Amino acid sequence: MTRFTIASFNVKNLIGADQEYYTFQKYTPEEYAWKQDWMADQLLTMDADLVGFQEIFEEDALRDVIAETDRRGDQANQANLPDASKRYRKKAIFRKLAFGGYKDAALAFAPNASDGGPGERRPGLAVLSRFGFAEEPEIIQNLAEPLRIPMSALGGDESAGHYTLARISRPILKVRVPVGGKVITVFNCHLKSKLGEFIRPEGAEFAPEAVLTAYDPVGRAMGALRSALRRMAEAWVLRREIVTELDRGHPVMVLGDFNDGEHAVSSEIISGEHPFKNYSWMLRHDAKASNDRYSRKENEQITEAVDRVRLRSGEKMFVRKSLRDMVYTAAFGGVYESIDQIYMSRHFDSTWGKALGEMEYYSVFNDHLTDGSHPEAPYNKLASDHGQIMAHIRLD
Repeated sequence: MTRFTIASFNVKNLIGADQEYYTFQKYTPEEYAWKQDWMADQLLTMDADLVGFQEIFEEDALRDVIAETDRRGDQANQANLPDASKRYRKKAIFRKLAFGGYKDAALAFAPNASDGGPGERRPGLAVLSRFGFAEEPEIIQNLAEPLRIPMSALGGDESAGHYTLARISRPILKVRVPVGGKVITVFNCHLKSKLGEFIRPEGAEFAPEAVLTAYDPVGRAMGALRSALRRMAEAWVLRREIVTELDRGHPVMVLGDFNDGEHAVSSEIISGEHPFKNYSWMLRHDAKASNDRYSRKENEQITEAVDRVRLRSGEKMFVRKSLRDMVYTAAFGGVYESIDQIYMSRHFDSTWGKALGEMEYYSVFNDHLTDGSHPEAPYNKLASDHGQIMAHIRLD
């Protein structure tokens, strides 16, 4: 039996001091030291075996945080763990207090293909693994073949235009991790945000929708539509990769910042459909009469086909198991929601007869969230605006 933990950590703009990442936004040396200090404390508290990071501008900055975490972990172990002279040195409570450390861990970093110069930087992703990687990590961002999504007119099959995606906004990082004699495919993602996507006319300094003194509600709504289209298209690209891995028989975990709740269309694209309760109630696709429905055997076939590629929400499995009624990873304007998720294939769902193990617990680290309305502006800027989540997995 093997136990491990897997976490998702949106760090909010990790980059070294005195570097302008977005327009007029950068950290002073003191602010960077504060952010590094806060992140090291979070990593030390989580002590996760696998961590998927989002909003990483520089690999070196993340390595500095990991090194500082290890330094603090060594100090904590010296203080908390009894030495060999103590009769109680092997008691489980002290093993629980031990920090595992990352000195021998592997780090995969995926820079953003759209990264630009000062003020126009774009963040990437990273995965930290105490188990190393079974294969070379894979970065998915520039699509070898652009995704062309044809539309159809309502009430007819004639063409009604299409939406094309050649590059996703942030990379998807795919790693294969050896754990407990098995290899798990892990995807780390950060989908397009809900911020409006506006088009700057040629020769203009900025998009007209950005001029708030000439507020354009219809134009800004179009910007939100573009963002939603991009986010859902990116979700489909990720879904295609997930199904490919499941078709190969590989257990899958997907984590990251989805920028949408569990029941949003983009999230449901990633997780897949939930099986209908009984397809024998449903009219066949080729029905010739009102009672022409799927047979019981076809119901079983369809249910298995849908369930085989459906991902489970770690959060929802935990809520059902613990009777906890609320989990949130983001707070703004009085709205508390979970936009960071850990999804997993049925290999980790104990209700499936052939499961490899199960999720035993689910941790949420969100005490630092301030709802964006508190006066402590430096803290709002330097701590993450996301809560961290961590699934505790047991492999049989």
